[in-house]
Amino acid sequence: MRTSRIVAAGAVGVAAALALSACAGNSAGNSGAPSSSGAVDGKGKTLTVWAMTGDLSDATLKAINDEFTKETGAKVKVETQQWTDIATKITTALASSTPPDVLDLGNTQVATFASSGGLADLTSYKDDLAQGQTWLGGLADPATIDGKLYAVPSFAGARAVLYNKDVWTAAGITAAPTTYDELKADLDKLKAKNPASDFSAFYLPGQYWYAGMQWIWDAGGDIATQSGGKWEAGFSSSEAQQGLAAWKEFQNAYSSAASQTLNTDKPDQDQLFADGKAGAIIANGWEIGVVQKDNPKLTDAVLGSFPMPGVSGSNQPVNLGGSDWGIATKSAQQDLARAWVKIAASPDIQNTYVFGNDGWIPNSVEGSKAAVDGGTLSDLQKAFFTSAQNSKATPASGNWASLEDPGMKQFFQSVTSGSKSIADAAKSWDDTVNSTLNQ
Repeated sequence: MRTSRIVAAGAVGVAAALALSACAGNSAGNSGAPSSSGAVDGKGKTLTVWAMTGDLSDATLKAINDEFTKETGAKVKVETQQWTDIATKITTALASSTPPDVLDLGNTQVATFASSGGLADLTSYKDDLAQGQTWLGGLADPATIDGKLYAVPSFAGARAVLYNKDVWTAAGITAAPTTYDELKADLDKLKAKNPASDFSAFYLPGQYWYAGMQWIWDAGGDIATQSGGKWEAGFSSSEAQQGLAAWKEFQNAYSSAASQTLNTDKPDQDQLFADGKAGAIIANGWEIGVVQKDNPKLTDAVLGSFPMPGVSGSNQPVNLGGSDWGIATKSAQQDLARAWVKIAASPDIQNTYVFGNDGWIPNSVEGSKAAVDGGTLSDLQKAFFTSAQNSKATPASGNWASLEDPGMKQFFQSVTSGSKSIADAAKSWDDTVNSTLNQ
């Protein structure tokens, strides 16, 4: 779930680094972006698009709109929305007789609006809209409810490990770890070098469930799975129990004792890291900019990043933040809306603008790999784009939002703090997840 797009600051670091390549790119109007299926005559018509503040830039939206007008003859009216009370505003708009045609939705919001019937079913157009790309699972899965597609991935933000090279070098560590065992060995060295009780070799607060889920997914567990229209919570599975045990062991060993009952905001983990109280954190890409604002001495040369390695031997799966494009069921311009969304999701727009201009992670595995291999990303940013290639999602249920806060935070806190055994905590939380998702 995304909050106010202060996280857009995270795109600034990448966008600045890519400014020259973005300026050199072709405009969408001359790019040969794939046309929508079948010619759509939109002359004399206007498509209304709701875009969230801080998401795609004006330049990117203009590129999409220019190509759309070129292909269809229709005009576009972009209405920028603020985050305050946006869920209520969207719910009201979708229920009206004249809703916006296309809406910018947080990836975990899609199920809520789809379950109420507010979003059009795009399943039969999926292959055409995907245009040969493999969408990132953390964007596509939350938009797929009961096997049907209700939104199209727009862009993503991912988490990776952010670390202070100077602190690590002082402990005798000169290269980023690539395996879980290497990481633990490095963190043991950091602990020995920095014995203060308020220093965390790897700051990982107990309520940080986005991070905690990475250990569960890495072990093969899941939040919940659906079969025959019924959800079954998965925290009591042997795989999830294994992941939770590994999560607790890691958190207890390398994060401060005080952090076992805390979340990332109080104290703010970015400020704590900037102040030298942690050797590493699991961070979103946008947090780099926040850390460097808090401590300008932490330049790109001082900071390092790497995908979080898993016990499994692969990188841990990550939960993506990001956006999807939904089309209102009551829109009278379904063909035009699909044409616009297809252009917005096209490889050309994704690579040249969503990534090249705005600095976001593109909506597909292919796009994120191309960004990593293209030579324009700094070493500091590559880990976030690599992490996004292995992503998971929260359950695509309209009832999921009520479980996130404070439920998931409290569950993971109970595990790290030891207030409940892992088995008891999982059983209790599974009961809550089942009753909520199956309402």
